[in-house]
Amino acid sequence: MARGGINKALVQKARQAILARGQNPSIDAIRVELGNTGSKTTIHRYLKELEDADSDQSAVVLPLSEQLANLVGQLADQLREEAKAEVAHEREQLARERLDYQNQVQQAESRIQQLEGQCIELTEQLQTAQQALQQERQMRQQAEVGNARLQQANQDQETRLRDRDEQILSLEDKHQHARDALEHYRQASKEQREQEQRRHESLMQQLQLELRQLQQTLIVKQDELTQLNRDNARLLTEARQLQKEQHAQQQLLAQKIQALETAQRTLTGAERANEALEQRCSTLQEEVSRLGETSATQTQQAQILQERLAEAITYLKLLGHTPLTTSGNETGT
Repeated sequence: MARGGINKALVQKARQAILARGQNPSIDAIRVELGNTGSKTTIHRYLKELEDADSDQSAVVLPLSEQLANLVGQLADQLREEAKAEVAHEREQLARERLDYQNQVQQAESRIQQLEGQCIELTEQLQTAQQALQQERQMRQQAEVGNARLQQANQDQETRLRDRDEQILSLEDKHQHARDALEHYRQASKEQREQEQRRHESLMQQLQLELRQLQQTLIVKQDELTQLNRDNARLLTEARQLQKEQHAQQQLLAQKIQALETAQRTLTGAERANEALEQRCSTLQEEVSRLGETSATQTQQAQILQERLAEAITYLKLLGHTPLTTSGNETGT
């Protein structure tokens, strides 16, 4: 069945109206006359039936030029329809290919933007790691300076301890000399006890006073030596603690260096992926250029077909315009 209510009677009426105007009743012309409704296949079938009926009713054989004009008109109509269909198909395919390419380009651009964001993030992480590494180096240098200062202080303490030991030895020597002198004095006092008893007692008191002073001095020196030993032990404990902290800082620095190397490897992989995407983008651009050339070629072919169609229509007009006009006048009469 015909679409849109088209039937054979309507097609016949439209064909007669076109013939009355002295025009060629082609499929497109009849469809335009019907208000751009109806299937071209149905119109072609009804038109063929009407032409067959006209040829059966007509006892006179049509001239060869008119038959040729009708045949050329049908061929031209068919050629025009096929050309239009082919051009429409090529345009639709080209539009689909362009849409696919645009989607691929958008995906590539999105991927490039994502990789650029990752690259920026990795660069920021690398800068942060470098800053942390610089801070760790500064802290390490400060720790080394503090350790050197403590070592110098320890050496100074040891030097002071050696000086104190020498002072104590000197005091012990003096004390021994005093004892020796006291013993010698006792030996002499025994011989002169009766003559110098008073002077001996006075000298003994003086010597005892000096001895007490020396003992007190020795106690003070021993207390100072004990305090120095405590300070030395505290400095040694602080030096060990600084060594532990330095070892921990070195381990943390090694971890930071390892993380930095991992970030650099990640950045290298991202740069390689970016290069691969750039190569893919170049390939897609070449494909677009090729599709553009193909489209230009198809457009030229369509133009050639349209020119050939125009030539055929011109030729048909030259062949069939006058007989069709005469036939139309006879029908009006």
